[in-house]
Amino acid sequence: MKPGKTVWFLLVFLASIVALDVDTGLAGSGNGIKLPITGQTNCYDSSGNVISCMNTGQDGELQNGAPWPDPRFIINTDTSVTDNLTRLVWAPNGNLLPSRDPQWEKRSTVFEGALTWQNALDYVAKLNAEKYLGHNDWRMPNFTELNSLVNRAQPNTAMWLNTQGFTDVQAGDFYWSSTSNINDPSRAWVVDMTFGNVNYFRKNNSHFLWPVRGGK
Repeated sequence: MKPGKTVWFLLVFLASIVALDVDTGLAGSGNGIKLPITGQTNCYDSSGNVISCMNTGQDGELQNGAPWPDPRFIINTDTSVTDNLTRLVWAPNGNLLPSRDPQWEKRSTVFEGALTWQNALDYVAKLNAEKYLGHNDWRMPNFTELNSLVNRAQPNTAMWLNTQGFTDVQAGDFYWSSTSNINDPSRAWVVDMTFGNVNYFRKNNSHFLWPVRGGK
């Protein structure tokens, strides 16, 4: 094939791929995959008072994104909980260690379940070695997965999750993610299940672990 024809062929081929992406919803425009709604339905003024949403342009008015399925969560036969929005499968207990392994990495008279980042990874390896709930592919959730559990319409996400099929989801502290802070890799991203706050803390701090599987 001559060079000129080769260039023309490649241009046509690339154009067809772009068109295919748009038609099938894989491109950034058109009917592609949408981010889920936040769950927020109220609108507020600058002082935090609830106001009418009409013409505010706020999240509560627009509610852009993919709607949540109903029900959002289902309890599986092995007692794990599937999020029908993300298809992630979570451990049913939001603070598994004190009830399942009360002596593991015990640092005080009462082990509340918080542990360092590396110890959290080590505990996930223990769950897999023991095939917790019949599975050996548990892992620490990444930051995006962990943050997907937050309900921005609820004043306390932990309390809400404890009515959705989970138990012992911890309020008042953060959960570890497997995602390190790129600017300071000695820290990892964390999510608070009370208010949905996010932060990044040193990996030798102690916070909670919530194992997850699926989502490949």
